[in-house]
Amino acid sequence: MPASPLSILIAPDPRLKTRARPVRPEDGAEIAVLVPRMFEAMYAAPGIGLAAPQIGVGLRLCVIDLQPDDTPAPVVLINPSIVAASAEMATREEGCLSLPNQYADVTRPARVTVRFGDLAGKTREITTDGLLAACLQHEIDHLDGILFIDHLSPLKRNMILRRLAKEQRQKAAG
Repeated sequence: MPASPLSILIAPDPRLKTRARPVRPEDGAEIAVLVPRMFEAMYAAPGIGLAAPQIGVGLRLCVIDLQPDDTPAPVVLINPSIVAASAEMATREEGCLSLPNQYADVTRPARVTVRFGDLAGKTREITTDGLLAACLQHEIDHLDGILFIDHLSPLKRNMILRRLAKEQRQKAAG
């Protein structure tokens, strides 16, 4: 029997605010099962990134697929960390699968270098800007218990959370 689809946690679920622990070698079997299911949940949502804490798993693991030119380009990041960030900042609209239908402009470093492990156990490094840089920072934030709304003013953050709560109530009543 196939496993049921993963459920994506919705803010303000407290698990979204918890710092994830590093993936260890003994987590390999769990990761091997989890990664394809995370991609499945992310594509179904649909989204371009998903961190393990968003599905209630407290591991430093995320998946990203920007699908350039509508071609799948999946990336698995195990224990990712930002090792360099530009002084130059960039602002772009962000959304999040844990805050469905909520969007806001977020300012982050324009260029980052991220070091991470892949499924083969190799350490990789990527330096990028644009959408991928924003996405990497967004997903790594999730691993630290930070949501994109935490980068906003308290007023904007509370407006988004109230709007989300209202939509969730309407959906439940619906």
